[in-house]
Amino acid sequence: PEQTNSCPAPTRLAPGDSVLAPLLLLHPPTPPALSSCCQPDESSARPSAPPTEACSAVPEPWRFDCYPERGAIVSRDMCESRNCCYVPQHTGQDGVPWCFYPPDYPSYSLDVLSGDIMNLQLEVFEETDTRLHVKVRAEYANVLFLIPLQSLTLRGCSCILSNPVYFGLFVIYRRSALICITYILFLNTTVAPLFFADQFLQLSSSLPSQYVYGLGEHRSTFQHDVQWNTLTMWARDVPPTEKTNLYGVHPFYLALEEGGHAHGFFLLNSNAMDVVLQPAPAVTWRTIGGILDFYVFLGPEPAAVVQQYLEVVGRPAMPIYWALGYHLCRWGYQTSNATWEVVTSMRNYGIPQDVQWNDIDYMDKFLDFTYDPVHFDSLPELVKDLHAHDQRYVMILDPGISSTQPQGEYWPYDEGLRRGVFIKDAHGNTLIGKVWPGLTAYPDFSDEATHEWWFENLQRFYKKVPFDGLWIDMNEPSNFLDGSTNGCPSNNIEDPPYTPGVLGGLLRSKTVCASAQQKLSSHYNLHSLYGLHEAKATASALTRLLGKRPFVISRSSFPSQGQYSGHWLGDNRSQWKDMVASIAGILSFNVLGLPLVGADICGFSEQTDEELCVRWSQLGAFYPFSRNHNALDSKAQDPSVFSPSARAAMREALLLRYSLYPLLYTLFHHAHAHGHTVARPLFWMPLFTFSPRPQVPQDPLTYGIDRQFLWGRGLLVTPVLLPGADSVEGYFPAGRWYDYYKVREQSPLFVCIISLGKNILLSAPLDKINLHLREGSIIPTQRPNLTLWVSSGQPLHLLTALREDGSAAGELFWDDGESLDTYENLQYAYVLFTVEQVASYITVESASFYGVQSRPEQVQVNGQEAAFTYKDNKVHIPENK
Repeated sequence: PEQTNSCPAPTRLAPGDSVLAPLLLLHPPTPPALSSCCQPDESSARPSAPPTEACSAVPEPWRFDCYPERGAIVSRDMCESRNCCYVPQHTGQDGVPWCFYPPDYPSYSLDVLSGDIMNLQLEVFEETDTRLHVKVRAEYANVLFLIPLQSLTLRGCSCILSNPVYFGLFVIYRRSALICITYILFLNTTVAPLFFADQFLQLSSSLPSQYVYGLGEHRSTFQHDVQWNTLTMWARDVPPTEKTNLYGVHPFYLALEEGGHAHGFFLLNSNAMDVVLQPAPAVTWRTIGGILDFYVFLGPEPAAVVQQYLEVVGRPAMPIYWALGYHLCRWGYQTSNATWEVVTSMRNYGIPQDVQWNDIDYMDKFLDFTYDPVHFDSLPELVKDLHAHDQRYVMILDPGISSTQPQGEYWPYDEGLRRGVFIKDAHGNTLIGKVWPGLTAYPDFSDEATHEWWFENLQRFYKKVPFDGLWIDMNEPSNFLDGSTNGCPSNNIEDPPYTPGVLGGLLRSKTVCASAQQKLSSHYNLHSLYGLHEAKATASALTRLLGKRPFVISRSSFPSQGQYSGHWLGDNRSQWKDMVASIAGILSFNVLGLPLVGADICGFSEQTDEELCVRWSQLGAFYPFSRNHNALDSKAQDPSVFSPSARAAMREALLLRYSLYPLLYTLFHHAHAHGHTVARPLFWMPLFTFSPRPQVPQDPLTYGIDRQFLWGRGLLVTPVLLPGADSVEGYFPAGRWYDYYKVREQSPLFVCIISLGKNILLSAPLDKINLHLREGSIIPTQRPNLTLWVSSGQPLHLLTALREDGSAAGELFWDDGESLDTYENLQYAYVLFTVEQVASYITVESASFYGVQSRPEQVQVNGQEAAFTYKDNKVHIPENK
């Protein structure tokens, strides 16, 4: 509807009903005793416990938990006091609630939760043809915390709801026109009651299928399990562990529907929350603050859903070119000379490396903005040497600022205290926790004054050590104490009536007090935004300091983080299962809008072995962000320390990455300019490559694959993920797939897999990772060198994999690699490649075309005849195609 103060006429729709209606259907349900969407029936009475027969008839997958408090042993009396169903017998499936809402949920009492909001304002905005924005909040908008996020509002509806018990909001159908017009239900919030209290908000909805992705940050498969799976969100410093809230918070999911259509759902809320997936399939959002501020993205293609999401939270920044090279780090170099020796060894062995990092051991007593004058005395000279070899230097910074140094000897704390930039406790005093340097204060990055103080600290240190980028760690924020040295107050902020399933059971567990005060709000509301605010301050400071694109890698993250930083997947372990999990991690963060993502190659903690490190280096060569990093007590695991054969295999994998830099850089341009993904799942790929229009995925066998992935739309990566293997099974969606190595080497006998969609066993010796080009692709490559600066100056070589009809296309984005806003300021070259014509302002040294059915009579380049050779290549098709 256009702008109006009244709601649409209410209509009761059962799940699955088909009706003729517009694309977006908002139908406020009419539950018993509710006469209209804006005027409740005051005569509504609290009913007795629901009949046993009605309760038993509710299928287990559709039982929504009526007693969500963790650790509660629920009795029949406890359950029925809330007017809910109590059925303790079930089939044995873990997670099925014994206490659940009755079929019609006419009333629900949650007496332990205080702070009912009696009057709500409902706002519905159809912001674009593919984006719906809904807000449910207190009638007076300043009552509860709102995350500031600008979004274009075009048209909408609002009304006031006056009843402390809130029923379902709406259902949304997708119009489908195949043989006849039908409507597919994909979102229905009437399946369970909606609640809105000061510290307890709950919204449930059906899901169209079990195929759900996103909802970061968690250690899980790419496709989330809907078998009674609770995903808790509250930023936490903990090594990646299943069923645990990790470093970042991303309350956004992408769901597939029948036929491959997709939609997205984003809850803009930073408070601690549980997201419960159950096998109906259905989802329940349960958060302890803020408002219900959510977006629905209509796709219909999965890629379009991500693009629509990024239109709201912001597209990722274009990385500086060397960010896409190979990075090397460890905690435990112990001296700058030892660090230098590793860099020199990498050069001597001819192993590519663009960036050298240091962990906290470079600091003097672990103090930010210092370096050890004894063990790292040659650090400035090391950085100069790196720059002389076209390499870069990145150092770690933790947010904790030491509060115990003698007055006048540590400018960051003294000046920060003078300016009042640190987080305060509930009494207005500087909150003191404990991290690596001992007792510490925490900068409040929600305050612009802190941004200026942060910049000045970086500026002062840069004069001593001219670093190129920053690694911001421990920014959940992490604390070795629970809360502070003085503890935390005893109140509903520290111990809310409902606490989601956070590790440690307390909001303050290994972080600062929830009641701590920041410029924008309390830490209760801002905790999970801390890493985002620090990344924003850091990216801004680097831009001012260097005048180039900033390079920032952050551990904690929140929606819109990609505008300011990349992310690594945290303190993983040197285990094969951690390598496997990393693929799901990079795919998830590409869906969440952080394409510059990777895991610690070879593992951070524990001890790697040579085979694992070789296989992980091959996989890591195809992480969008590629860094080898390990821990203090582990042996060195950089490529130069291994046997000649292992070293050679790692070197070849990295040279392969460097040769594909033009492709990778172009993919990041599309992520920045259009909201595309860089690493993407196989179901992202349309079934037919010749279609001129976007397509929805049509191959359900690809929906759960997270042991393979794509770079863009044409390069398939199939790594070995098991020890002792010399072969690997990979899934090949329908089409022609060309062996990348045979194409690159112009082999007279090359492999072309013609698949209708099946698994194929591939040879995979220890020195090889399988790569395949999809038909219709043109891939720009370059001769690799030891740094991307040198590699990027080489002529292009085009690898072309033709479709059966003889067509193919590719593209290249090219600029100086480091200037700000080159795309926005039109300071770039954008080149399209086709088999009919190659139009380029960049030197192309040679081009190879595979799949040509017969010898052409003539080849022309830019209208002029060109010399060429033709080999009557034999296409080898495996028997198990």
